[in-house]
Amino acid sequence: MARYNGPKQKKARSFGEPIYGFSKAFEKKKYAPGMHGQTRKRKQRSNYAIQLMEKQKAKYTYGVLERQFRNMFEVASHKHGVTGTVLLQLLESRLDNTVFRLGIAPTRRAARQLVSHRHVVVNGVLTNVPSYHLRPGDVVEVRGQSKELDLIREQVGKKTDVKKFGWLEFNPDKMRGTFLSYPEREQIPEKLNEQLIVELYSK
Repeated sequence: MARYNGPKQKKARSFGEPIYGFSKAFEKKKYAPGMHGQTRKRKQRSNYAIQLMEKQKAKYTYGVLERQFRNMFEVASHKHGVTGTVLLQLLESRLDNTVFRLGIAPTRRAARQLVSHRHVVVNGVLTNVPSYHLRPGDVVEVRGQSKELDLIREQVGKKTDVKKFGWLEFNPDKMRGTFLSYPEREQIPEKLNEQLIVELYSK
């Protein structure tokens, strides 16, 4: 399965949550998409359908492919700790997600593009793999020449409140951030029920 490149808010409406961030389009139509809109009666979902939707929501939120997501779950299931929490920590430690959280890019999709286009270095090494997993202490920085790009300067100039992400530290003047530690579950703002995902894969 390829990454979803269709209408973002249509997908967000299908999950009933603004998974791509605040949007006036979503606020205008919070009901599920479809020609019948709110009048359509929807059948009660089975447990499997609910678990599957939660997994799909996590995938679309973080922009991860099915095989990547499954592999991350396998890694999480073999690590010490609560599997669901470890899975979210692995998703949060992805390079593209961290670039987004630091406020260098407005969305995860934009962050993935910045990384792929060689605008980001990790520990002084140019890294163009969005799925690269960071470890505590890793330093993420905008590449020297790229710091002059208007798009990056404008985004960093918006002064995103990185302090609300306690596992990250960011210096906007140097466009340099540090991945301090893996986040605790309560620090991760995404509204996901990771236990449903664990139950789905455990069948």
